[in-house]
Amino acid sequence: MMSALFQDLRYAVRSLRKAPAFTALAVICLAIGIGLNTTIFSVVNATLLRSFDFGKPAELVEINDRHVKSGPRAFAGISYPDYLDLKQRATSFSGMAAVTGKSLTLSDTEEPERYLGAPVSWNLFPMLGVKPILGRTFRADEDRLGAPGAILLSYDVWQRRYHGDPSIVGRAIPVNGKPCTVVGVMPKRFAFPERHRLWIPLAPENGKDSRSARSLQVFARLGSGVPVARARAELRTIAGRIAQEHPAEDQGFITVARTLRELYVPDEVRLVLLAMMGAVTCVLLVACANVANLLLARASSRHREIAIRSAIGAGRGRIVRQLLTESVLIALLGGLFGVLIATWGLDLITASMPPDDIPYVIHWSIDGASLVYTLVVSVLTGILFGMAPAVQTASSNLQEALKEGSRGTGAGGRRVGVRNALVVAEVALSLVLLVTAALFVRSFFALQRVQPGFDVAKLMTMRLYLPGTPYDSDAVKRERLEEVLRRIESLPGVEAATASNTIAFDGGGDADGIIAEGSKAPVAEAPLLPFTGVTAHWFRTHGVPILRGRDLTPAEASDSAAVAVVTVSFGKRLWGGEDPLGKRFRLRSAPGARWITVVGVVSDMQLESINTTEPSRWAFLPYLYVPARNNGITIRVAGDPATITNAARRAIRAADPALPVFGVMTMEEQRRTSFWQYRLFGWMFSIFGAIALVLALVGVYGVVSYGVGQRTHEIGVRMALGARSEDVLRMVVGQGARLATLGIALGLLGGLGAGRAVQSLLRGTGPGDPLSFASIAALLTGTALLASYVPARRAAEVDPMVALREE
Repeated sequence: MMSALFQDLRYAVRSLRKAPAFTALAVICLAIGIGLNTTIFSVVNATLLRSFDFGKPAELVEINDRHVKSGPRAFAGISYPDYLDLKQRATSFSGMAAVTGKSLTLSDTEEPERYLGAPVSWNLFPMLGVKPILGRTFRADEDRLGAPGAILLSYDVWQRRYHGDPSIVGRAIPVNGKPCTVVGVMPKRFAFPERHRLWIPLAPENGKDSRSARSLQVFARLGSGVPVARARAELRTIAGRIAQEHPAEDQGFITVARTLRELYVPDEVRLVLLAMMGAVTCVLLVACANVANLLLARASSRHREIAIRSAIGAGRGRIVRQLLTESVLIALLGGLFGVLIATWGLDLITASMPPDDIPYVIHWSIDGASLVYTLVVSVLTGILFGMAPAVQTASSNLQEALKEGSRGTGAGGRRVGVRNALVVAEVALSLVLLVTAALFVRSFFALQRVQPGFDVAKLMTMRLYLPGTPYDSDAVKRERLEEVLRRIESLPGVEAATASNTIAFDGGGDADGIIAEGSKAPVAEAPLLPFTGVTAHWFRTHGVPILRGRDLTPAEASDSAAVAVVTVSFGKRLWGGEDPLGKRFRLRSAPGARWITVVGVVSDMQLESINTTEPSRWAFLPYLYVPARNNGITIRVAGDPATITNAARRAIRAADPALPVFGVMTMEEQRRTSFWQYRLFGWMFSIFGAIALVLALVGVYGVVSYGVGQRTHEIGVRMALGARSEDVLRMVVGQGARLATLGIALGLLGGLGAGRAVQSLLRGTGPGDPLSFASIAALLTGTALLASYVPARRAAEVDPMVALREE
């Protein structure tokens, strides 16, 4: 058997070397199809299939609170006291730990540097099964109120800031102005829970939090043999009891447990990945159809060869095996080059995505699983596109083939029918891909046209952090920000500047149950709405006019005055059709707080993302209602906003050299970043569709051209009997048009199904968008006619005498 296999391989290599043009074209087609499949499979494998780098990751769950009035993915966080109650009462878990986010500034060099850090409970990393590569993790005595400062460094901070110095462990470094002892360095790429680079103990930071301070994300490990469903049921029961014990803070919240896969890969991401996997499968099928057509065309020139082999004793099975060996060899060569294409493809995907938007636990590469997948796909692909041509060739009539001599024109009607069917399938699949691409492209342009409700053209944004004990006082925070803003507003070209813990499209702000004065609804049912604290000139800086009432005065914005400016939708949510001006509301988490009076109303603005259909329901309060160490600065510039960056940095350093500045972006960059996914979806599906279109047109051209070659004698007879060139042209183009029309008709049905499958991802268009379907159908029709015209023109120029002499 092995001897026969090597013989088949040697003969296959010789046969393919004799037809270099055919071999190159077939390998290129398959390399593209297999390469795209390997690219997307590598992403799917890293996202949906590969285990996360934790000890027994299937046992880990994330626990969070969600208000009953909010959306299914609008998680509010868990308070420190609630976390302690859950940890004490739950029996379904063998361990439970908490983490939250916090800006941490390292100031042991001249240039302070801010990092996204994470206060964590001491048992978090042991529970996850992650060990440091240097030093140790936190001890229990370090995770308590009043404990000396301790810190864990990420690998990249250790390498970049401390040059990989192993003596860093045990050294005290200033963190937010306080000395912290470095106890260890975490493994390479570790950034738990998402993009965090430094870790400190939790209790010294959050141990005094009230139940209304919902800032924690809780992780737990299921007990031995405990299913997730049982743990979820127990959490619901415990959360209900906590809500009864503390109704003011916990009523209306439900506690939810999610697996890590559910946490890091939400349903919409899973849908996109599956859609892309389906798209590249379509591309591969188109490539297979193309190569099968090439093999069928090549088979007509090998009839005499196959017939002679049959005549000297080769059985049909032996011939099929030989032809399949050639097909699989072509596919393996395509797979080899496909791995190179996949490597480039992964680099392009990574470069097109904001790095901070990819959870650290997900990292794709061409690993062993990808190579095995490529090998399996290559072999199956070789069998798929090679089986029909091999069986048809081996089943040809021996006597007829020998009678044909060397003419190689023995293609029967059945072979022509198979080739036509393959072309129809290619056109249909291409249309499905192109329609899907058009829907995503139209979604992207629809989002591009969405106006956020304020002028973004001349705005520059940046963040600064107020570290250390000097900024423990909220009044000091406000004073420093006001000084920074005065310095920035005095710069040439600056029209206005403002500060808030919110930057449009970059997060921030707070949310709470909002209780309207006079409302009879239970406190637990108060709508959860966002609000933010702002300094003076916020609306002037953003170019937002006051529709009714007035702006916050500088004195109010600098104080904790009980006044607010609200958006139209905020007012409608609380008071329906009544004018909100002069109405009052309060925050549910602060029952003893003063009633806040609405002094102004502005139009709705999208501050969170352009990619949302939710109305904008925001309240803008004086800065001291939401004082923060991490503050966003927004600057309106007369000219190009990028030109103010260096001057603004100098102004901030002049106010306090210890203030780190980060997140510098124009507002337009912030806006575009908020819907980067649609740009990625659009160009990826466009690439898939364009490749499939080219392959389909090559298929149309090949079939029509092959048909012209087979019908040369017939065309000569027709022209000798008086047929005009126009008649021949019409006949041949009609053949291609019929194939394209049938493929387009089937593709339209498939495109409608594909559009409905991704309907939840579309924006500004529907799954049956007439413009997308009509334009793509017209494009395919025109290009198919063009592909048919070239061989048709050649047929119309046939000399009847030359054609007749071919017999």
